[in-house]
Amino acid sequence: MLPGRRLCRCQRRLIPMDFAWVRASFRSNTPCFIHLNRSSQMQQQHNPAVDRSKTPCGERIAFIQAGWHRDIVDQCRIAFIAEIAKAGYSEQDIDFFEVAGAFEIPLHAKLLANSSRYAAVVATGLVVDGGIYRHEFVAQAVISGLMQVQLETGVPVLSAVLTPHHFHAGEEHHKYFFEHFLVKGAEAARACADTIQKLRLLKSGQPAVRALHSA
Repeated sequence: MLPGRRLCRCQRRLIPMDFAWVRASFRSNTPCFIHLNRSSQMQQQHNPAVDRSKTPCGERIAFIQAGWHRDIVDQCRIAFIAEIAKAGYSEQDIDFFEVAGAFEIPLHAKLLANSSRYAAVVATGLVVDGGIYRHEFVAQAVISGLMQVQLETGVPVLSAVLTPHHFHAGEEHHKYFFEHFLVKGAEAARACADTIQKLRLLKSGQPAVRALHSA
């Protein structure tokens, strides 16, 4: 069992729990994975831009989030949910996991990829220079680990684990990265949906990438 945290839909706070393939259930027998922004759920349900006839069938996504700098990193998750809805995925199609820090992400990504439950794994975190240790070593280990996971498992792993050159807790940097993670969350969602679709086509024997011809 891997210790970790899930963002639980039944309560509006983080709760510690073991999440190695264990679902919490209530009277309705509905699995409880995560609390998400209620307004985004309503927007997805009533979003006319989503063509429900093209909604992916049975494809789930795992989203791993590092716990450090949560107020900033949360923005990536929020933007990811909103953007992936345009590709037909609802929040019920995504399982969310929080780990202690970025260094713990690759192992969790590998276990999730090997579970055969997910069409893709998405990871996000913010690795910063704390003034004592060389943070780029951590960032390189995380990115290399995530790349190795997708090459070994065949499950796409998309990274929004970011490492700024300089970061301080001042208002200016906080505001910049707060907004920057919104951008990166949307980018990750588009890349995720596109990759899943193209891999689905490849597995079915259809051409996933059209040849480019010069004009």
